[in-house]
Amino acid sequence: MKNTKTKAIVILGLMTAVLLLFSFTPIGTIPIGPLSITLNIIPVAIAAIALGPVGGLAMGSVFGLLSFLQCIGIGVPSGMGAILFDINPFLAFVQRFVPRALDGLLIGLLHQALTNKIGGKASSFITGFCSAFLNTAFFMTSLVLLFGKTEYVQGLYEKFGQEQTLSGTFLFICAFVGFNAVVEMIVSTIVSGGVGTALYASHILPLKKSNGA
Repeated sequence: MKNTKTKAIVILGLMTAVLLLFSFTPIGTIPIGPLSITLNIIPVAIAAIALGPVGGLAMGSVFGLLSFLQCIGIGVPSGMGAILFDINPFLAFVQRFVPRALDGLLIGLLHQALTNKIGGKASSFITGFCSAFLNTAFFMTSLVLLFGKTEYVQGLYEKFGQEQTLSGTFLFICAFVGFNAVVEMIVSTIVSGGVGTALYASHILPLKKSNGA
């Protein structure tokens, strides 16, 4: 039990360090237009793979907090985040924090469920993909729900030639995040799956041997 706790603390510490590195240096962010391709979803996925929903939630929360801090110029600045913060600081925090925390929690639950059916190695790749997919889905959904009536978001709809209907919103989200989302999903799937496979192959995972993989 003590060894398990030690491993969990080490993994959380390492993933937090990686998130800090990604958030405070250009390494983890590739700006493209108003959005950025982010690598921060990868430490969240790895924490979920290694520690389940608790680890995923913890790293998702750290990611969300660091993402919000970027709105006020701490770390790599976010142009969109700065605009949203000026509109409503509280809603900007909710929009930046909640999707990332929820993403981490859900992919942790997903990895646990899939591991029991297809094994930890295969489920690591699926977890990596879902980390990127759900992060984008939750981020954009919260943007539309919380800021959809603002001039800023309405202007984005107009830029992509869409109306704020259900179908128009779907097309807007696809057009807005299309290339970025695809790249994030590919990178997260490969890296998270590779790291997860290595952790299982080296018998670092599962932390509790009774869980099996």
